[in-house]
Amino acid sequence: MEFLNPARTPYTADDRALIGAGNARRARARFARHPRYRPTPLRTVPGLAGTLAADVKDESGRMGLGSFKALGGAYAVHLLHEREPGGAPFVCASAGNHGISVASGAAEAGVPCVVHLSEGVPETFADRLRGLGAEVRRSGPDYEASMAAALDDARTHGLRLVSDSSWPGYTDVPLDVMRGYTVLFDEAAETGPYTHVVVQAGVGGLAAAAAGYLRDRWGDRFKIVVVEPEGAPCLTESARAGRPVRVPGGHTTLGRLDCREPSLLAHRLLGHLADLYVTVTDEQAGAAARLLAGHGIALSGCGAAGAAGLLALTPSARDALGLDDTSRVLLVGTEGPVEPE
Repeated sequence: MEFLNPARTPYTADDRALIGAGNARRARARFARHPRYRPTPLRTVPGLAGTLAADVKDESGRMGLGSFKALGGAYAVHLLHEREPGGAPFVCASAGNHGISVASGAAEAGVPCVVHLSEGVPETFADRLRGLGAEVRRSGPDYEASMAAALDDARTHGLRLVSDSSWPGYTDVPLDVMRGYTVLFDEAAETGPYTHVVVQAGVGGLAAAAAGYLRDRWGDRFKIVVVEPEGAPCLTESARAGRPVRVPGGHTTLGRLDCREPSLLAHRLLGHLADLYVTVTDEQAGAAARLLAGHGIALSGCGAAGAAGLLALTPSARDALGLDDTSRVLLVGTEGPVEPE
């Protein structure tokens, strides 16, 4: 499924205040003081899907935590701890990677952390969380149930919630998470300019960070494509409706992208900055992961979903985006292989 965004409008000063190059510079300056911070590599795949080249920002080794999420949750934890000093534990819900980032930040701050995982999250993630000192609680059959449990901990027991999604009345912390993600695009921009970014989305924080930062950097001619699982197209359907909507539960094995409702902030940014939304099947994401592995880039299906979206674009979508053999495309390999995927 493809949806060409009819509500696309120019980048504004308000967008810049939320997610712009200035936010990225401040976040990157802070990360530069971290002993494990290193820019992640860009790996070029010449001629992918008929482009001049596609560069994959390989986040699988990010700060030893295995995904781009290392830049979000931990950054938000440190900023929240500075605003609200004290010993109240942090709490979050996670499909794996966000919790690892939050737990890492909490350990650095010397504060306890509770991470709620649904029953379907691989035990690999639970083991890594425990290794970072987090208390892991299995809470319900899906992400929504684990999120409800995290919210209950925050409201009932006074824990400090660190969510990568936002809703009315809860935007400050998710905005910090998104601003942390802009660091990877600031790194990639050093080899730019690109003509297109094709980026996968769960609740939309990474895609919104891309849209906000890269529009500020390269202007409105730059094209943004948002990729979602066929079984969980919450951003696509929200863009179609012109408001955040919850999609019915479908099936996808792309666990870190299996989100039924978008982040409010992400929807507001992408709703007028994204050019095109596209959905991919689990099989297409798996095929993209295998293709990239042949180029020495080891990713999960989730990690390769952006590449799957690029490969899936129809001729009419490519024409609308101006995508051809002169185009230079940025993709994000969001995580390394996860077993079981």
